[in-house]
Amino acid sequence: MTAHPLLGQRSAARGSRFAGGGRTALWLGFFALVLGAWGVLMWMSAASQLPPGSEAFGADYWRSICAVSPGIAGFPAVFGMWAVMSAAMMAPTALPAFRTYLDLGYAGAGSSAGFWALIAGYLFAWMGFSVLAAALQLGLASAGWLRPDGVLLAPGASAALLVLTGLYQLSPAKAACLSKCRAPLTFFVANWRDGTAGAAAMGLRLGLVCVGCCWALMLLAFVGGTMNLAFMGLATLVMVLEKLPDVGRLLTRPLAAVLIVAGLMDALRLTNVI
Repeated sequence: MTAHPLLGQRSAARGSRFAGGGRTALWLGFFALVLGAWGVLMWMSAASQLPPGSEAFGADYWRSICAVSPGIAGFPAVFGMWAVMSAAMMAPTALPAFRTYLDLGYAGAGSSAGFWALIAGYLFAWMGFSVLAAALQLGLASAGWLRPDGVLLAPGASAALLVLTGLYQLSPAKAACLSKCRAPLTFFVANWRDGTAGAAAMGLRLGLVCVGCCWALMLLAFVGGTMNLAFMGLATLVMVLEKLPDVGRLLTRPLAAVLIVAGLMDALRLTNVI
């Protein structure tokens, strides 16, 4: 019977490609990707607030990306916004899994190409989420339920989304996905696939687990604003911490309580009770 590749049967020399400068170069590339995505978000956010007359300096394209324009013509722009936002916010949350993949290189498993394939597969799952989120945003905009900055206008919609997200935090589905996100080594042992294509498949599976974990928190952009950098930064920090085993277990339930209470208070405010 062939031993599992993670049990050390392969030559450690193969894993040496991750050592020293090679590993550093991979991390530099990863952080350049994340910082680049955040840079695009900041550019888009600034472009959405450019004053009249700035078209002469090429602002039209970036303003069009940030605009909530219903219909088929607006879909590529809105999808692009969600895709960049997902990459910027969600890639950092998977850093422990990416680091674990590199650590497994010392046991002869994985490769540099596999590292990038893993990330590509992971982000591909979030591109699927971005398709659905863009379609939802355009649908809400068509119904007149969104402000230009992407915040929900429909009475009670923000309250309902906050409560829904809080309840999902307490659900078995959330717990199941979080358990995999918090134990990347266990995930790789259970789902290991050889080669670059195998790494991409693992990345896709990891991304789907991550979507299952964080989709509701991401949709809170319709409460905080789809181009609100402060919201995006705070949400990213929360999701990064939630996936850490020790810190995350202390965060999930209190976060659920905060979201539910915030939603109920918003609902009471609408009824003039408070």
